Amino acid sequence: MSRRTPRPAPARGASRPTVSVCRGCCCGTPKIPGVDHAGQLAELRRTLAGVAVVRAVDCLDACEQANVVVVQPSAQGRAVGGRPVWLGLVNDPDAVTDIAAWAEAGGPGLADLPGILDLYTFRPSRRVRQEQEERAERED
Repeated sequence: MSRRTPRPAPARGASRPTVSVCRGCCCGTPKIPGVDHAGQLAELRRTLAGVAVVRAVDCLDACEQANVVVVQPSAQGRAVGGRPVWLGLVNDPDAVTDIAAWAEAGGPGLADLPGILDLYTFRPSRRVRQEQEERAERED
């Protein structure tokens, strides 16, 4: 893992990372008990206001990993090689805090993934990844 010095978060209006929070058929529903799903999304939106785009999305087709969060790099992050990072089983408030801190530091390409979040990363199918990337590009 590189020891890149984190850069300051982008200014309001500048390119920002996108945090997509799955709220489809399994994620964000009683199928995953004991999680404050609404609170999880609200915390990300509150913490990352002006720093990252936080959006609730329909099913990301990775139900076995519910709750799923995808952190996509900003334009600057993509320019230096950052790629979307898929995080699964995000069912702990501390994980939400770690995701928010990473996005505040710049996210993929601009800040190293905190070690604890390595435990949450997974690689979905190529089809699912492509659909998510196309959806994000349409919304930019």
